[in-house]
Amino acid sequence: MYAIIETGGKQFKVQEGDVLNVEKLQAAEGETVEITKVLAVVKDGEVVVGTPVVPGAKAVLKVLKHGKGDKIIVFKYKPKKNYRKTQGHRQPFTKVVVEKIMA
Repeated sequence: MYAIIETGGKQFKVQEGDVLNVEKLQAAEGETVEITKVLAVVKDGEVVVGTPVVPGAKAVLKVLKHGKGDKIIVFKYKPKKNYRKTQGHRQPFTKVVVEKIMA
C-alpha cells in the first residue's frame, strides 16, 4: 500500500516506514503530524484517486529531526561593469518517517 501526499508544495510517493526530507514543518522533534492532503491511494492493486484529495484519507508522519540542506552558491555578475555579488543559501528541511497511511 502506498499513497501520494502533498506537503510544502511538493508531492511525495510514500509507504509505511519510508524516511524522507520534506519542507520544514512547524512541529517539534518526536511529535506526529497528520497530512490530510492525500491525492491518491493504492491498496492491493486498487487505485483511488481524489478530486483533488481522497476524502477521509490521511498519512501520519513522525518528525525525526530538523536540519538544513547543502549550501548552494548564487553568483551574479555583469561583464565590464565591475559588478559581482555572491550569496549562499541553505534550505531548511524536516526529516520524517511515515508511520501509518489511513484510507
